[in-house]
Amino acid sequence: MRTTIRLDDQLLKSAKRLAHDTGKSLTAVIEDALRQVLARRMVKQPRKAVKLTTVSGQGVRSGVDLDDSAALLAFMEEPHGSS
Repeated sequence: MRTTIRLDDQLLKSAKRLAHDTGKSLTAVIEDALRQVLARRMVKQPRKAVKLTTVSGQGVRSGVDLDDSAALLAFMEEPHGSS
């Protein structure tokens, strides 16, 4: 497929020099560089561990269903969290 791209003059010079030095076409150099960038994005980066703050207590209040987000929201909006 053909397309037109605009490159910074210095970047283009460097890419042409790399193509010449490696015996590749300018197209091949640009394709290789783009493939490398896209491949790095595909690799999942390790995530930092999330530290959760915990407090002592006696668990979830009776009647609270953590799987029912609408009911949980309604419960949290009640004054003083009372039922």
